Amino acid sequence: MNAPLASHSLPPAEATSSFLGLASIEITPKQIEKLALLKDKLKPGSRVFIALIDAGDLAGQIEAARQLKASGFDPVPHVPARFVKDEADLQSRIKALAECGATSMLVLGGGAPEPIGQYDAAIQLLQTGVFQANGVKNIGLAGHPEGNPDITKIHGEAVLVKALKEKQAYLKANNLEGFIATQFLFEAEPVAEWAAMLRAEGIDLPIFVGVPGPATIKTLVKYAAMCGVGNSARFIRKQALNITKLLTVNTPDDFVAGLAQLHYGRPELGVAGPHLYPFGGFDKLFDWLAAVK
Repeated sequence: MNAPLASHSLPPAEATSSFLGLASIEITPKQIEKLALLKDKLKPGSRVFIALIDAGDLAGQIEAARQLKASGFDPVPHVPARFVKDEADLQSRIKALAECGATSMLVLGGGAPEPIGQYDAAIQLLQTGVFQANGVKNIGLAGHPEGNPDITKIHGEAVLVKALKEKQAYLKANNLEGFIATQFLFEAEPVAEWAAMLRAEGIDLPIFVGVPGPATIKTLVKYAAMCGVGNSARFIRKQALNITKLLTVNTPDDFVAGLAQLHYGRPELGVAGPHLYPFGGFDKLFDWLAAVK
């Protein structure tokens, strides 16, 4: 998954541009209507993650994967454990996604309050063996540099680290490649601290860091509350206290520049690339990318 690291002496602007060349992007099944724009703005072979926010949107996710693959992209469907009824359901959906050309999938617990079936954790899905049986070669795991509010408030950070260790061990034992895709946040420092902690714990999967695309402060506050991002969102909330700033568009220039420094200057952390969330819309995101690249 890692591209060869460039020289650590790259000028900051060049480092940021090069780092953004490693970006993946996230869409929902309904946003496949933006496919023409994606084809125009993204390089062939780019990874496009397909979130599954609604359990009833599975058919849309499968169709989005089919269209993305046919258009030359690498579709990476989300597979949330809490949206899977049983092993037969898992087999059916992974087979359908694989037949669309998806060989990488993001396997996660999912944010639903209650599971619709017998699974509530990613490791339970992995242990069925269904993914490799259908030719899936690369498994993404969810990462939480600022904690998962549903878990850490009750059980603490150690539970998340233990779960990542268990999933990494499964992948290695079954000759599967893997990576970590994180929740979105706003600052590079928490990423560096978290990545260093993972490496100290023996977790060595490459990390793709969630970056919110340009969006108004009001929009970012909404998503921050929905997704439970933590300390680094404080500056967004502070700006939101000023009502005149609510409609100000925030861009992630400083954040991405900081991540680029980690990628090129501290390769031992394994910060492999940015994962872009188009919260403010695709037009704002691609205009910003064109300006900074």
